[in-house]
Amino acid sequence: MGTLVDNKFTWVIQNFDSLQSNKITSDQFVVGGCKWELIVYPKGGNKVGYLPLYLKVTEYESLPCSWRREAKVIFTLVNQLSEELSEKEEVQVRWFNDKSYSWGFVDMLLLTKLHERDSGFLVNGQLKITAEVDVLEVIGRVVESEGETSQPLKKRKQDNDFVLPSEVNGFLLLPSQMDSLERIFEKHPNMALQLRGKKQTVKIACMNVLLSLIDTLCQSMQDLSIDDLSQAENALTYLKNSGLKVDWLEGKLEEVKEKKMEEEIGKTRIQELEEKLKCFKQKYSDTEALLEKKKEELKDLKQKCSDTEALLKKEKAEVLATRTPPLALDDVV
Repeated sequence: MGTLVDNKFTWVIQNFDSLQSNKITSDQFVVGGCKWELIVYPKGGNKVGYLPLYLKVTEYESLPCSWRREAKVIFTLVNQLSEELSEKEEVQVRWFNDKSYSWGFVDMLLLTKLHERDSGFLVNGQLKITAEVDVLEVIGRVVESEGETSQPLKKRKQDNDFVLPSEVNGFLLLPSQMDSLERIFEKHPNMALQLRGKKQTVKIACMNVLLSLIDTLCQSMQDLSIDDLSQAENALTYLKNSGLKVDWLEGKLEEVKEKKMEEEIGKTRIQELEEKLKCFKQKYSDTEALLEKKKEELKDLKQKCSDTEALLKKEKAEVLATRTPPLALDDVV
């Protein structure tokens, strides 16, 4: 099972610890308009005792003569208990061609460490691998579908019909992207003048980042996160460093950031007030209960006062009844 997000492919292998196969191949995925797949050898490879992991260009036999792919690749064996303990291997630049269509590491991880109990690499028999593939240059292109939002330059096949990219201001775009970018170039015709003459892959990457940045700015405040804004700032810096004139986006980004900060401050204030209200309600409830208790005590005291007054009145009457006139001398003698 594999999933692709941007240029990062995640491959989850179930029941890895009980597999009998010497070689396992992932689902195919498309990055940079090129088809790829991962290959892993569960029982080890040329270097005994280690787990090998490779990236391969698929269907390379059908590619044009002298095809080449320049890519930066990062492999990660994910530690599912602590990502900080994951095993990562990275290469800055690697050329793939008809004589070297696969590449990888023969010693990603010791098999004993992989199968070690509580190592974090195998959890319930599940192994998780990620591959980040950043395609820098393509020679001899057969463009494949990457999904509607992955890459601007691609040839999509549906019902055996191909939808070819069209050119707008020197950029190859899909029909679904043309409307947005035509409107952008109409308002900012000089935005990409410095990209003229640069490789199409560079142009594509810039347009992809631009559209992604605009999508981010168009999100609702509720869906937008602080991390999204941080990535948007990085995207804006990338576009500026690439030569795009995007000053008009800086103001919009600052405006969205301010609104988001206001929302975050408001949410914090709401949370504080909710906590206060909860506290006050609890105090009110406690005080009300205490008041009811005091009312009962007051009622009891009032009854005791009434009973005591009645008893006092009775005693006074009895005392008065015993008071007779004083005896005279004749009564005593």
